[in-house]
Amino acid sequence: MLTPLASLRTGLELHLTAESRTWLRRALTEAADARPDTAAPGGGAAPDTGAAPRLPRWELHFVTAGRKCHPAPRTSDTAAVAPDPVDAARVLILHAAAPDTDTLTRLYTRGTADERRAVLLALPHLDPPPATAGALALVEDALRTNDTRLIAAALGPYAAAHLQAHQWRQGVLKCLFTGVPLAVVAGLEHRAAGDDELARMLADYARERTAAGRTVPEDLGHVLKLARFEEIREEIEERDAP
Repeated sequence: MLTPLASLRTGLELHLTAESRTWLRRALTEAADARPDTAAPGGGAAPDTGAAPRLPRWELHFVTAGRKCHPAPRTSDTAAVAPDPVDAARVLILHAAAPDTDTLTRLYTRGTADERRAVLLALPHLDPPPATAGALALVEDALRTNDTRLIAAALGPYAAAHLQAHQWRQGVLKCLFTGVPLAVVAGLEHRAAGDDELARMLADYARERTAAGRTVPEDLGHVLKLARFEEIREEIEERDAP
């Protein structure tokens, strides 16, 4: 389920120190001022002094969020589970700045693993949305890695809505290969239901694991049942037929 941005921001501010809340508000204001549809010429970048180009201020905030988001001490009122504060701050900054697809791609390809994850998490929140082909290239790149946090972020709501069936099935298998719980896959029950090809791939994977004397991941069985929905339904209909 996609968390509304207003709820994301409220939850984040509840978990930050006063200093970090001040930083977040400034970062979001400067990001909004740099939006392509509102920015003055220069887009919020530092003045040109003839030196090497410098990042716009909102991009600096995106990069430095890991040093700026300090969680406040937990109390009974703020102990509820919340998204990682740095991830949440970066998603909010990207939404406010509304970067184009080329900028998103640059942030992803040049970023740390944490920054790449934030770009992936932000994809379904961006307005206007990025070019589908460019955004999916980032998702597919993440699925080629063995970084479990990138894989989990890549299979969020954006992939559920846009990733082609073959790549999505491969993403599900990648989760099984790398130990990522299938519960993180957005839209799993909807996309897996009645997917015969996914059922075949999962059954083959389970047989390979069993033949090699290895355990089969516990959550594979649940998804396999979903994928075999039509087969199971037909069996029930035949059994109950007069």
